[in-house]
Amino acid sequence: MLKLSNIRKVFNAGTVNEKVALDHVDLTVNDGDFVTIIGSNGAGKSTLFNCICGSFYVDEGSIYLDDRNITYMPDYKRSREIGRLFQDPMRGTAPHMTIEENLALAYLRASKKKSVFSRVTNAERQMFRERLALLDMGLEDRMKQPVGLLSGGQRQALTLLMAATLVPPKILLLDEHTAALDPATADKVLELTRKIVAENNLACLMITHNMHSALQLGNRTLMMDSGRIVLDISGEERAGLTVDGLLEKFSAGAGKELDNDRILLSKVE
Repeated sequence: MLKLSNIRKVFNAGTVNEKVALDHVDLTVNDGDFVTIIGSNGAGKSTLFNCICGSFYVDEGSIYLDDRNITYMPDYKRSREIGRLFQDPMRGTAPHMTIEENLALAYLRASKKKSVFSRVTNAERQMFRERLALLDMGLEDRMKQPVGLLSGGQRQALTLLMAATLVPPKILLLDEHTAALDPATADKVLELTRKIVAENNLACLMITHNMHSALQLGNRTLMMDSGRIVLDISGEERAGLTVDGLLEKFSAGAGKELDNDRILLSKVE
């Protein structure tokens, strides 16, 4: 599904501020993989997502999606096949447009309708309503209201719906999409995420700072440090792993102890 080969990305190359953000990363994500990614700030997690989405081009290496080389494909073309949610609930939607208008934009952008003058049909509008009802947030009765009136959790749920179900992408990237939500709302959005990914059999990469979520969600866990993937576990090895065991494996792979307070605090949850 997704293959990254020898990816390297350096910022401010040749200056005193040079930063190697990705250091020859190799990664293969198969159909149906739900991969959780954990690592300290600056480990390269979001840079990895930006390279996959085409927010900037890599300095070395290749990126393949369904055996097609997308290394230098513009980001707007990749967005038809790659869905992404951000940490900030304000991103991913247009706050002054209605819920229906946001859904229509997402649907027309990712669907096979070619004309910029395309309009959603009544049948498609009814489909929007049915999908909103699945969120169990009452949004199907608020389709004419601006998205800016929604809570953070409602906006993230709506963005998830737009990115993953109207026209399911080939891969879904979740960049700490529950970090800005209160614990109860975050749990609800995570459960919704689990359900949508499973029902649509999506390949998914999810960045998280919560070590319990990293082990409980999906079928595979990566840990990153200094632009490298230092741990990649799945199957029986992952199924029986505790948070303490995960920290031990990180230390063995990175050659140092994990020192991120936010991640370590999640250990006691």
